[in-house]
Amino acid sequence: MAMNHVRSVRHILTTKEAVVVACQRTYATGKAKKGSKGGGAGDAPKASTLSKEVKSSTVVGANILKEGTDPKIQPDSEYPDWLWHLLDKRMALSELRRKNIETLPYEDLKRFVKLDNRARIKENNSVKAKN
Repeated sequence: MAMNHVRSVRHILTTKEAVVVACQRTYATGKAKKGSKGGGAGDAPKASTLSKEVKSSTVVGANILKEGTDPKIQPDSEYPDWLWHLLDKRMALSELRRKNIETLPYEDLKRFVKLDNRARIKENNSVKAKN
């Protein structure tokens, strides 16, 4: 009986109609809203259930272990000095080349040598690739 149904459907649909039916986009949750480009209000992140006191006193999400709790935020004096300089802007190679090498601090001199070597290696590699 199923074969008869398939044959009758095959005769009813023309090739063009079959392509239209096969290419129609359907949504699992119903019709899409006009003008929406994907995630709507339902996809927005949920409000956090943590209180403001917990958020301001702990590093939320820093615990990587199954057991245990998130670490508490300590006063600034408890952290090492180098931590506060991690996000400082450093000079680019072009700026370092404009400066007098003899007057550069040791850290900037190390950075200059590293960046200059990297630039020379890239240039040599590009020249070799062209040949």
